Parts: sequence; structure tokens; C-alpha cells
Amino acid sequence: MSRIVSFLPAATEIAYAIGAGDEIVGRSHECDYPAEVLKLPVVSKPTLPIGEMNQSEIDAAVASQLASGESLYQVDEKLLAELSPDVVFTQDLCQVCAPSGTELSRALRDLPSRPEVLWLTPRTIEEIDQNILEIGRATGRVLEAESLIADNHERMEKVRSTLASARTRRVAFLEWTDPLFCPGHWVPEMISIAGGADPLGQPGGDSKRITWDSVATGSPETIIVAPCGYGLAQASEAASAIPRIPNARIFAVDANAYFARPGPRVAEGIELLAHLFHPDLFDWPHATRPWTEIS
Repeated sequence: MSRIVSFLPAATEIAYAIGAGDEIVGRSHECDYPAEVLKLPVVSKPTLPIGEMNQSEIDAAVASQLASGESLYQVDEKLLAELSPDVVFTQDLCQVCAPSGTELSRALRDLPSRPEVLWLTPRTIEEIDQNILEIGRATGRVLEAESLIADNHERMEKVRSTLASARTRRVAFLEWTDPLFCPGHWVPEMISIAGGADPLGQPGGDSKRITWDSVATGSPETIIVAPCGYGLAQASEAASAIPRIPNARIFAVDANAYFARPGPRVAEGIELLAHLFHPDLFDWPHATRPWTEIS
């Protein structure tokens, strides 16, 4: 059985979803799902007091930190060595999302043994599937990984078929609100499968800064407020502060659970969008209610 340290919440979720959760011996401070992962020791933490800052302050502080060449994360090298992992999950897609730079490379270099490192950097739904397979191979659970992928695709196909004749909804999906950022990477795909279209989205590419004028020009019928890393309560607070656009319904969603993490819940995120875009055609099939409409 492997000894895994995960610096990436999405990878942690994937491992648990395919039955390899018991092999994780250490986690990042952001790995919080499923709940049993919270009992594990934390091997990394942010160098900025993110929890005490608003979006504008976070944006400025992150930009300053990166410009100075300093890391956004601190790795507990002593604990990492004590945990003695033979597999490490991390990413190099986004410097803001998880340890990925010199601080992690140094910590891994100094370990007595060299663990296998999975650098998971998906930009599309297909690449999320590839990451699930990579984790399946690393943990000896390829069949479980293939089953998870198949189940997700079956759920996505149900959304597509249900909405095949529905009118496409004009959408503005906000990955950050101060300053504004459009959706990138896998999120525009999710929007499209759910029967929406965001003209500012960057499929497979990085999220970019946008303006309220550009949002208004698209005449969105639905605005989704999903600040990266935010749960529902924080997203609702951010959504309440944005300008109103005539005839646009505003929904805050649990971005952390369904959109910011490229993991096993991507299909559930698509179901959520399908319900918000087309509530008369697609029911929300789960007991939770991870959205709030802002009046």
C-alpha cells in the first residue's frame, strides 16, 4: 500500500473517490473533502493571511508576493520527511492553487527517498479524466478510476440529452469579482454542457481580467458568482456586492466544491449549472443546495 502526501485538494478527492483515501498520510491545509481527510496532518500552509483578507486585498497581495519571487505556501519539511511518502500529488497549473515552486522542489529533494511525484495540471474535462487515471495507476486502482470516469460521463450525457432542444442561456460566470475574472480551463466546457454560453470564457486557457462593461455587453440572463477557493457563504457575500444587470438572475455557488477543483465532482457541477440555467427542464438530483439566488 502506498504512502501518499497530497498537496492538491482535487487529487485528494479523486483518491477517496476511487477507494485510495486510506493511503493518504498527509494533506495540504485546503484538502477538506471528504470530511475524514481533516484528521490527517497538514504539510503545507499559506504564507499570507488569506482568511483575513477581502478579494481585492488577496489579489494585490498575491501579485506582490509573486512579483517578488516569494512563495505563497510554506511546506513543513520536517513533517514531510517524517511521513516518508512514496507518492506525492501536486500541480503546476496555478501558483495560487497549491505548492508548486521551489519550496516544494526543495522539500522533495531533501527527502531520504525519492517519491513518485504526480504533477496534475488539467485544463479540460478530458485532462481531468487523464488525472483520475493517473491516480488510479499510481494507487493500483485503474478499474475504479475507469468506473468513476464512466459514471461522470454518463451523468454529463444525461444533461446533454435532457437539454438537447433547450435554448442556450446567455451566461456570465465570474471566477473572481474584485477585480473581475472570466471563467477559464474546464469551466467553459461545463457551462456549455449545461446549456449555457459565456462569450468571455477561455476554454482550456487561463482565466483573464474582464470589465463590467464587457459583462453587460453580453446581456447575460444568468450570472454565476463562483470566486475561486470560496465556499457558498463567501460567494454569497461577494455576489451581494456586484452591480446589477437588467433582467439577469444572480446566483452564488459553492465554487470550492464544484468548479475550482478539477476532480470527481465535475459532473455534479455540470448538473448544478444545468438546474440553474434550465430549472424547468433539469431537476437538481441531490439533497444539498449549494447555491443562493441574490435578489
